[in-house]
Amino acid sequence: MLAGNGSLVAEFLLAGLTDRPELQLPLFYLFLLIYIVTVVGNFGLITLIGLNPHLHTPMYYFLFNLSFIDLCYSSVFSPKMLMNFVSEKNAISYMGCMTQLFFFLFFVISEGYMLTSMAYDRYLAICNPLLYKVNMSPQVCSMLSFASFGMALVGASAHTGCMLRLTFCNVNIINHYFCDILPLLQLSCTSTYINEVVVLIVVGINITIPSFTILISYVFILTNILNIKSTQGTSKVFSTCSSHIMAISLFFGSGAFMYLNHSESMDQGKVSSVFYTNVVPMLNPLIYSLRNKDVKVALKKVTIKAYSRLIP
Repeated sequence: MLAGNGSLVAEFLLAGLTDRPELQLPLFYLFLLIYIVTVVGNFGLITLIGLNPHLHTPMYYFLFNLSFIDLCYSSVFSPKMLMNFVSEKNAISYMGCMTQLFFFLFFVISEGYMLTSMAYDRYLAICNPLLYKVNMSPQVCSMLSFASFGMALVGASAHTGCMLRLTFCNVNIINHYFCDILPLLQLSCTSTYINEVVVLIVVGINITIPSFTILISYVFILTNILNIKSTQGTSKVFSTCSSHIMAISLFFGSGAFMYLNHSESMDQGKVSSVFYTNVVPMLNPLIYSLRNKDVKVALKKVTIKAYSRLIP
């Protein structure tokens, strides 16, 4: 039966995180908790920023977008992952797999560029504060967001388009808990040379541009910090950047560990990818809320306002 674009496979079977039956239910509850915290945290941050006018600044505009991406990103594979823990047959249709692959790549690439935009925002705020409002006008913020999503659309379309041209024959078991590029390429019964070239080019671009921009931004920020003689001023700059540095380290560090550590087996790779795909979207809102004074003040105001309405 032809599934689409010449593929002989109508559906794939996801091997899942583990094949040990005694771990399925505990893992279901663990990842359900992670997903609930992710949804509540990111949706809460989106709502908080939307309801508080004093948070309508470039920094929180990008944080709003980052939370939206994390919310969508985790929802691409978490519901299916949870279903697979409690179902006997972990099947996903051919088109469902390609759709999951596309949106996974779209949101993961857009998150990288959104973090890059946030680094550029911090550079302008710290190194050129007098012209900050001019340089980071609403039009510039919108342009950076659209550029992030545009690059993600191009990258995801390139990967998915090349994947659709491959033929999958008899073997249809994906040794992963979601549809990712490398496990799918291993199942192809036709040449994957073009796909490998596209992976090299697209991944190279989407790693080089964000990494270089973030590095240059923080080199200038560090230079500026070294020129600040006031201890209070230095600590203020560090507190402003610390949340963003932690988010960048989590995202790019876990991603690099998952894709660049070739010495580990596929099973070990699945375990390490959990941090990249499930834990990072959960931690981002916690990092920005617990370490951010403005967010904590806004949350306190909203809580008091809601409490006063409930109890007149």
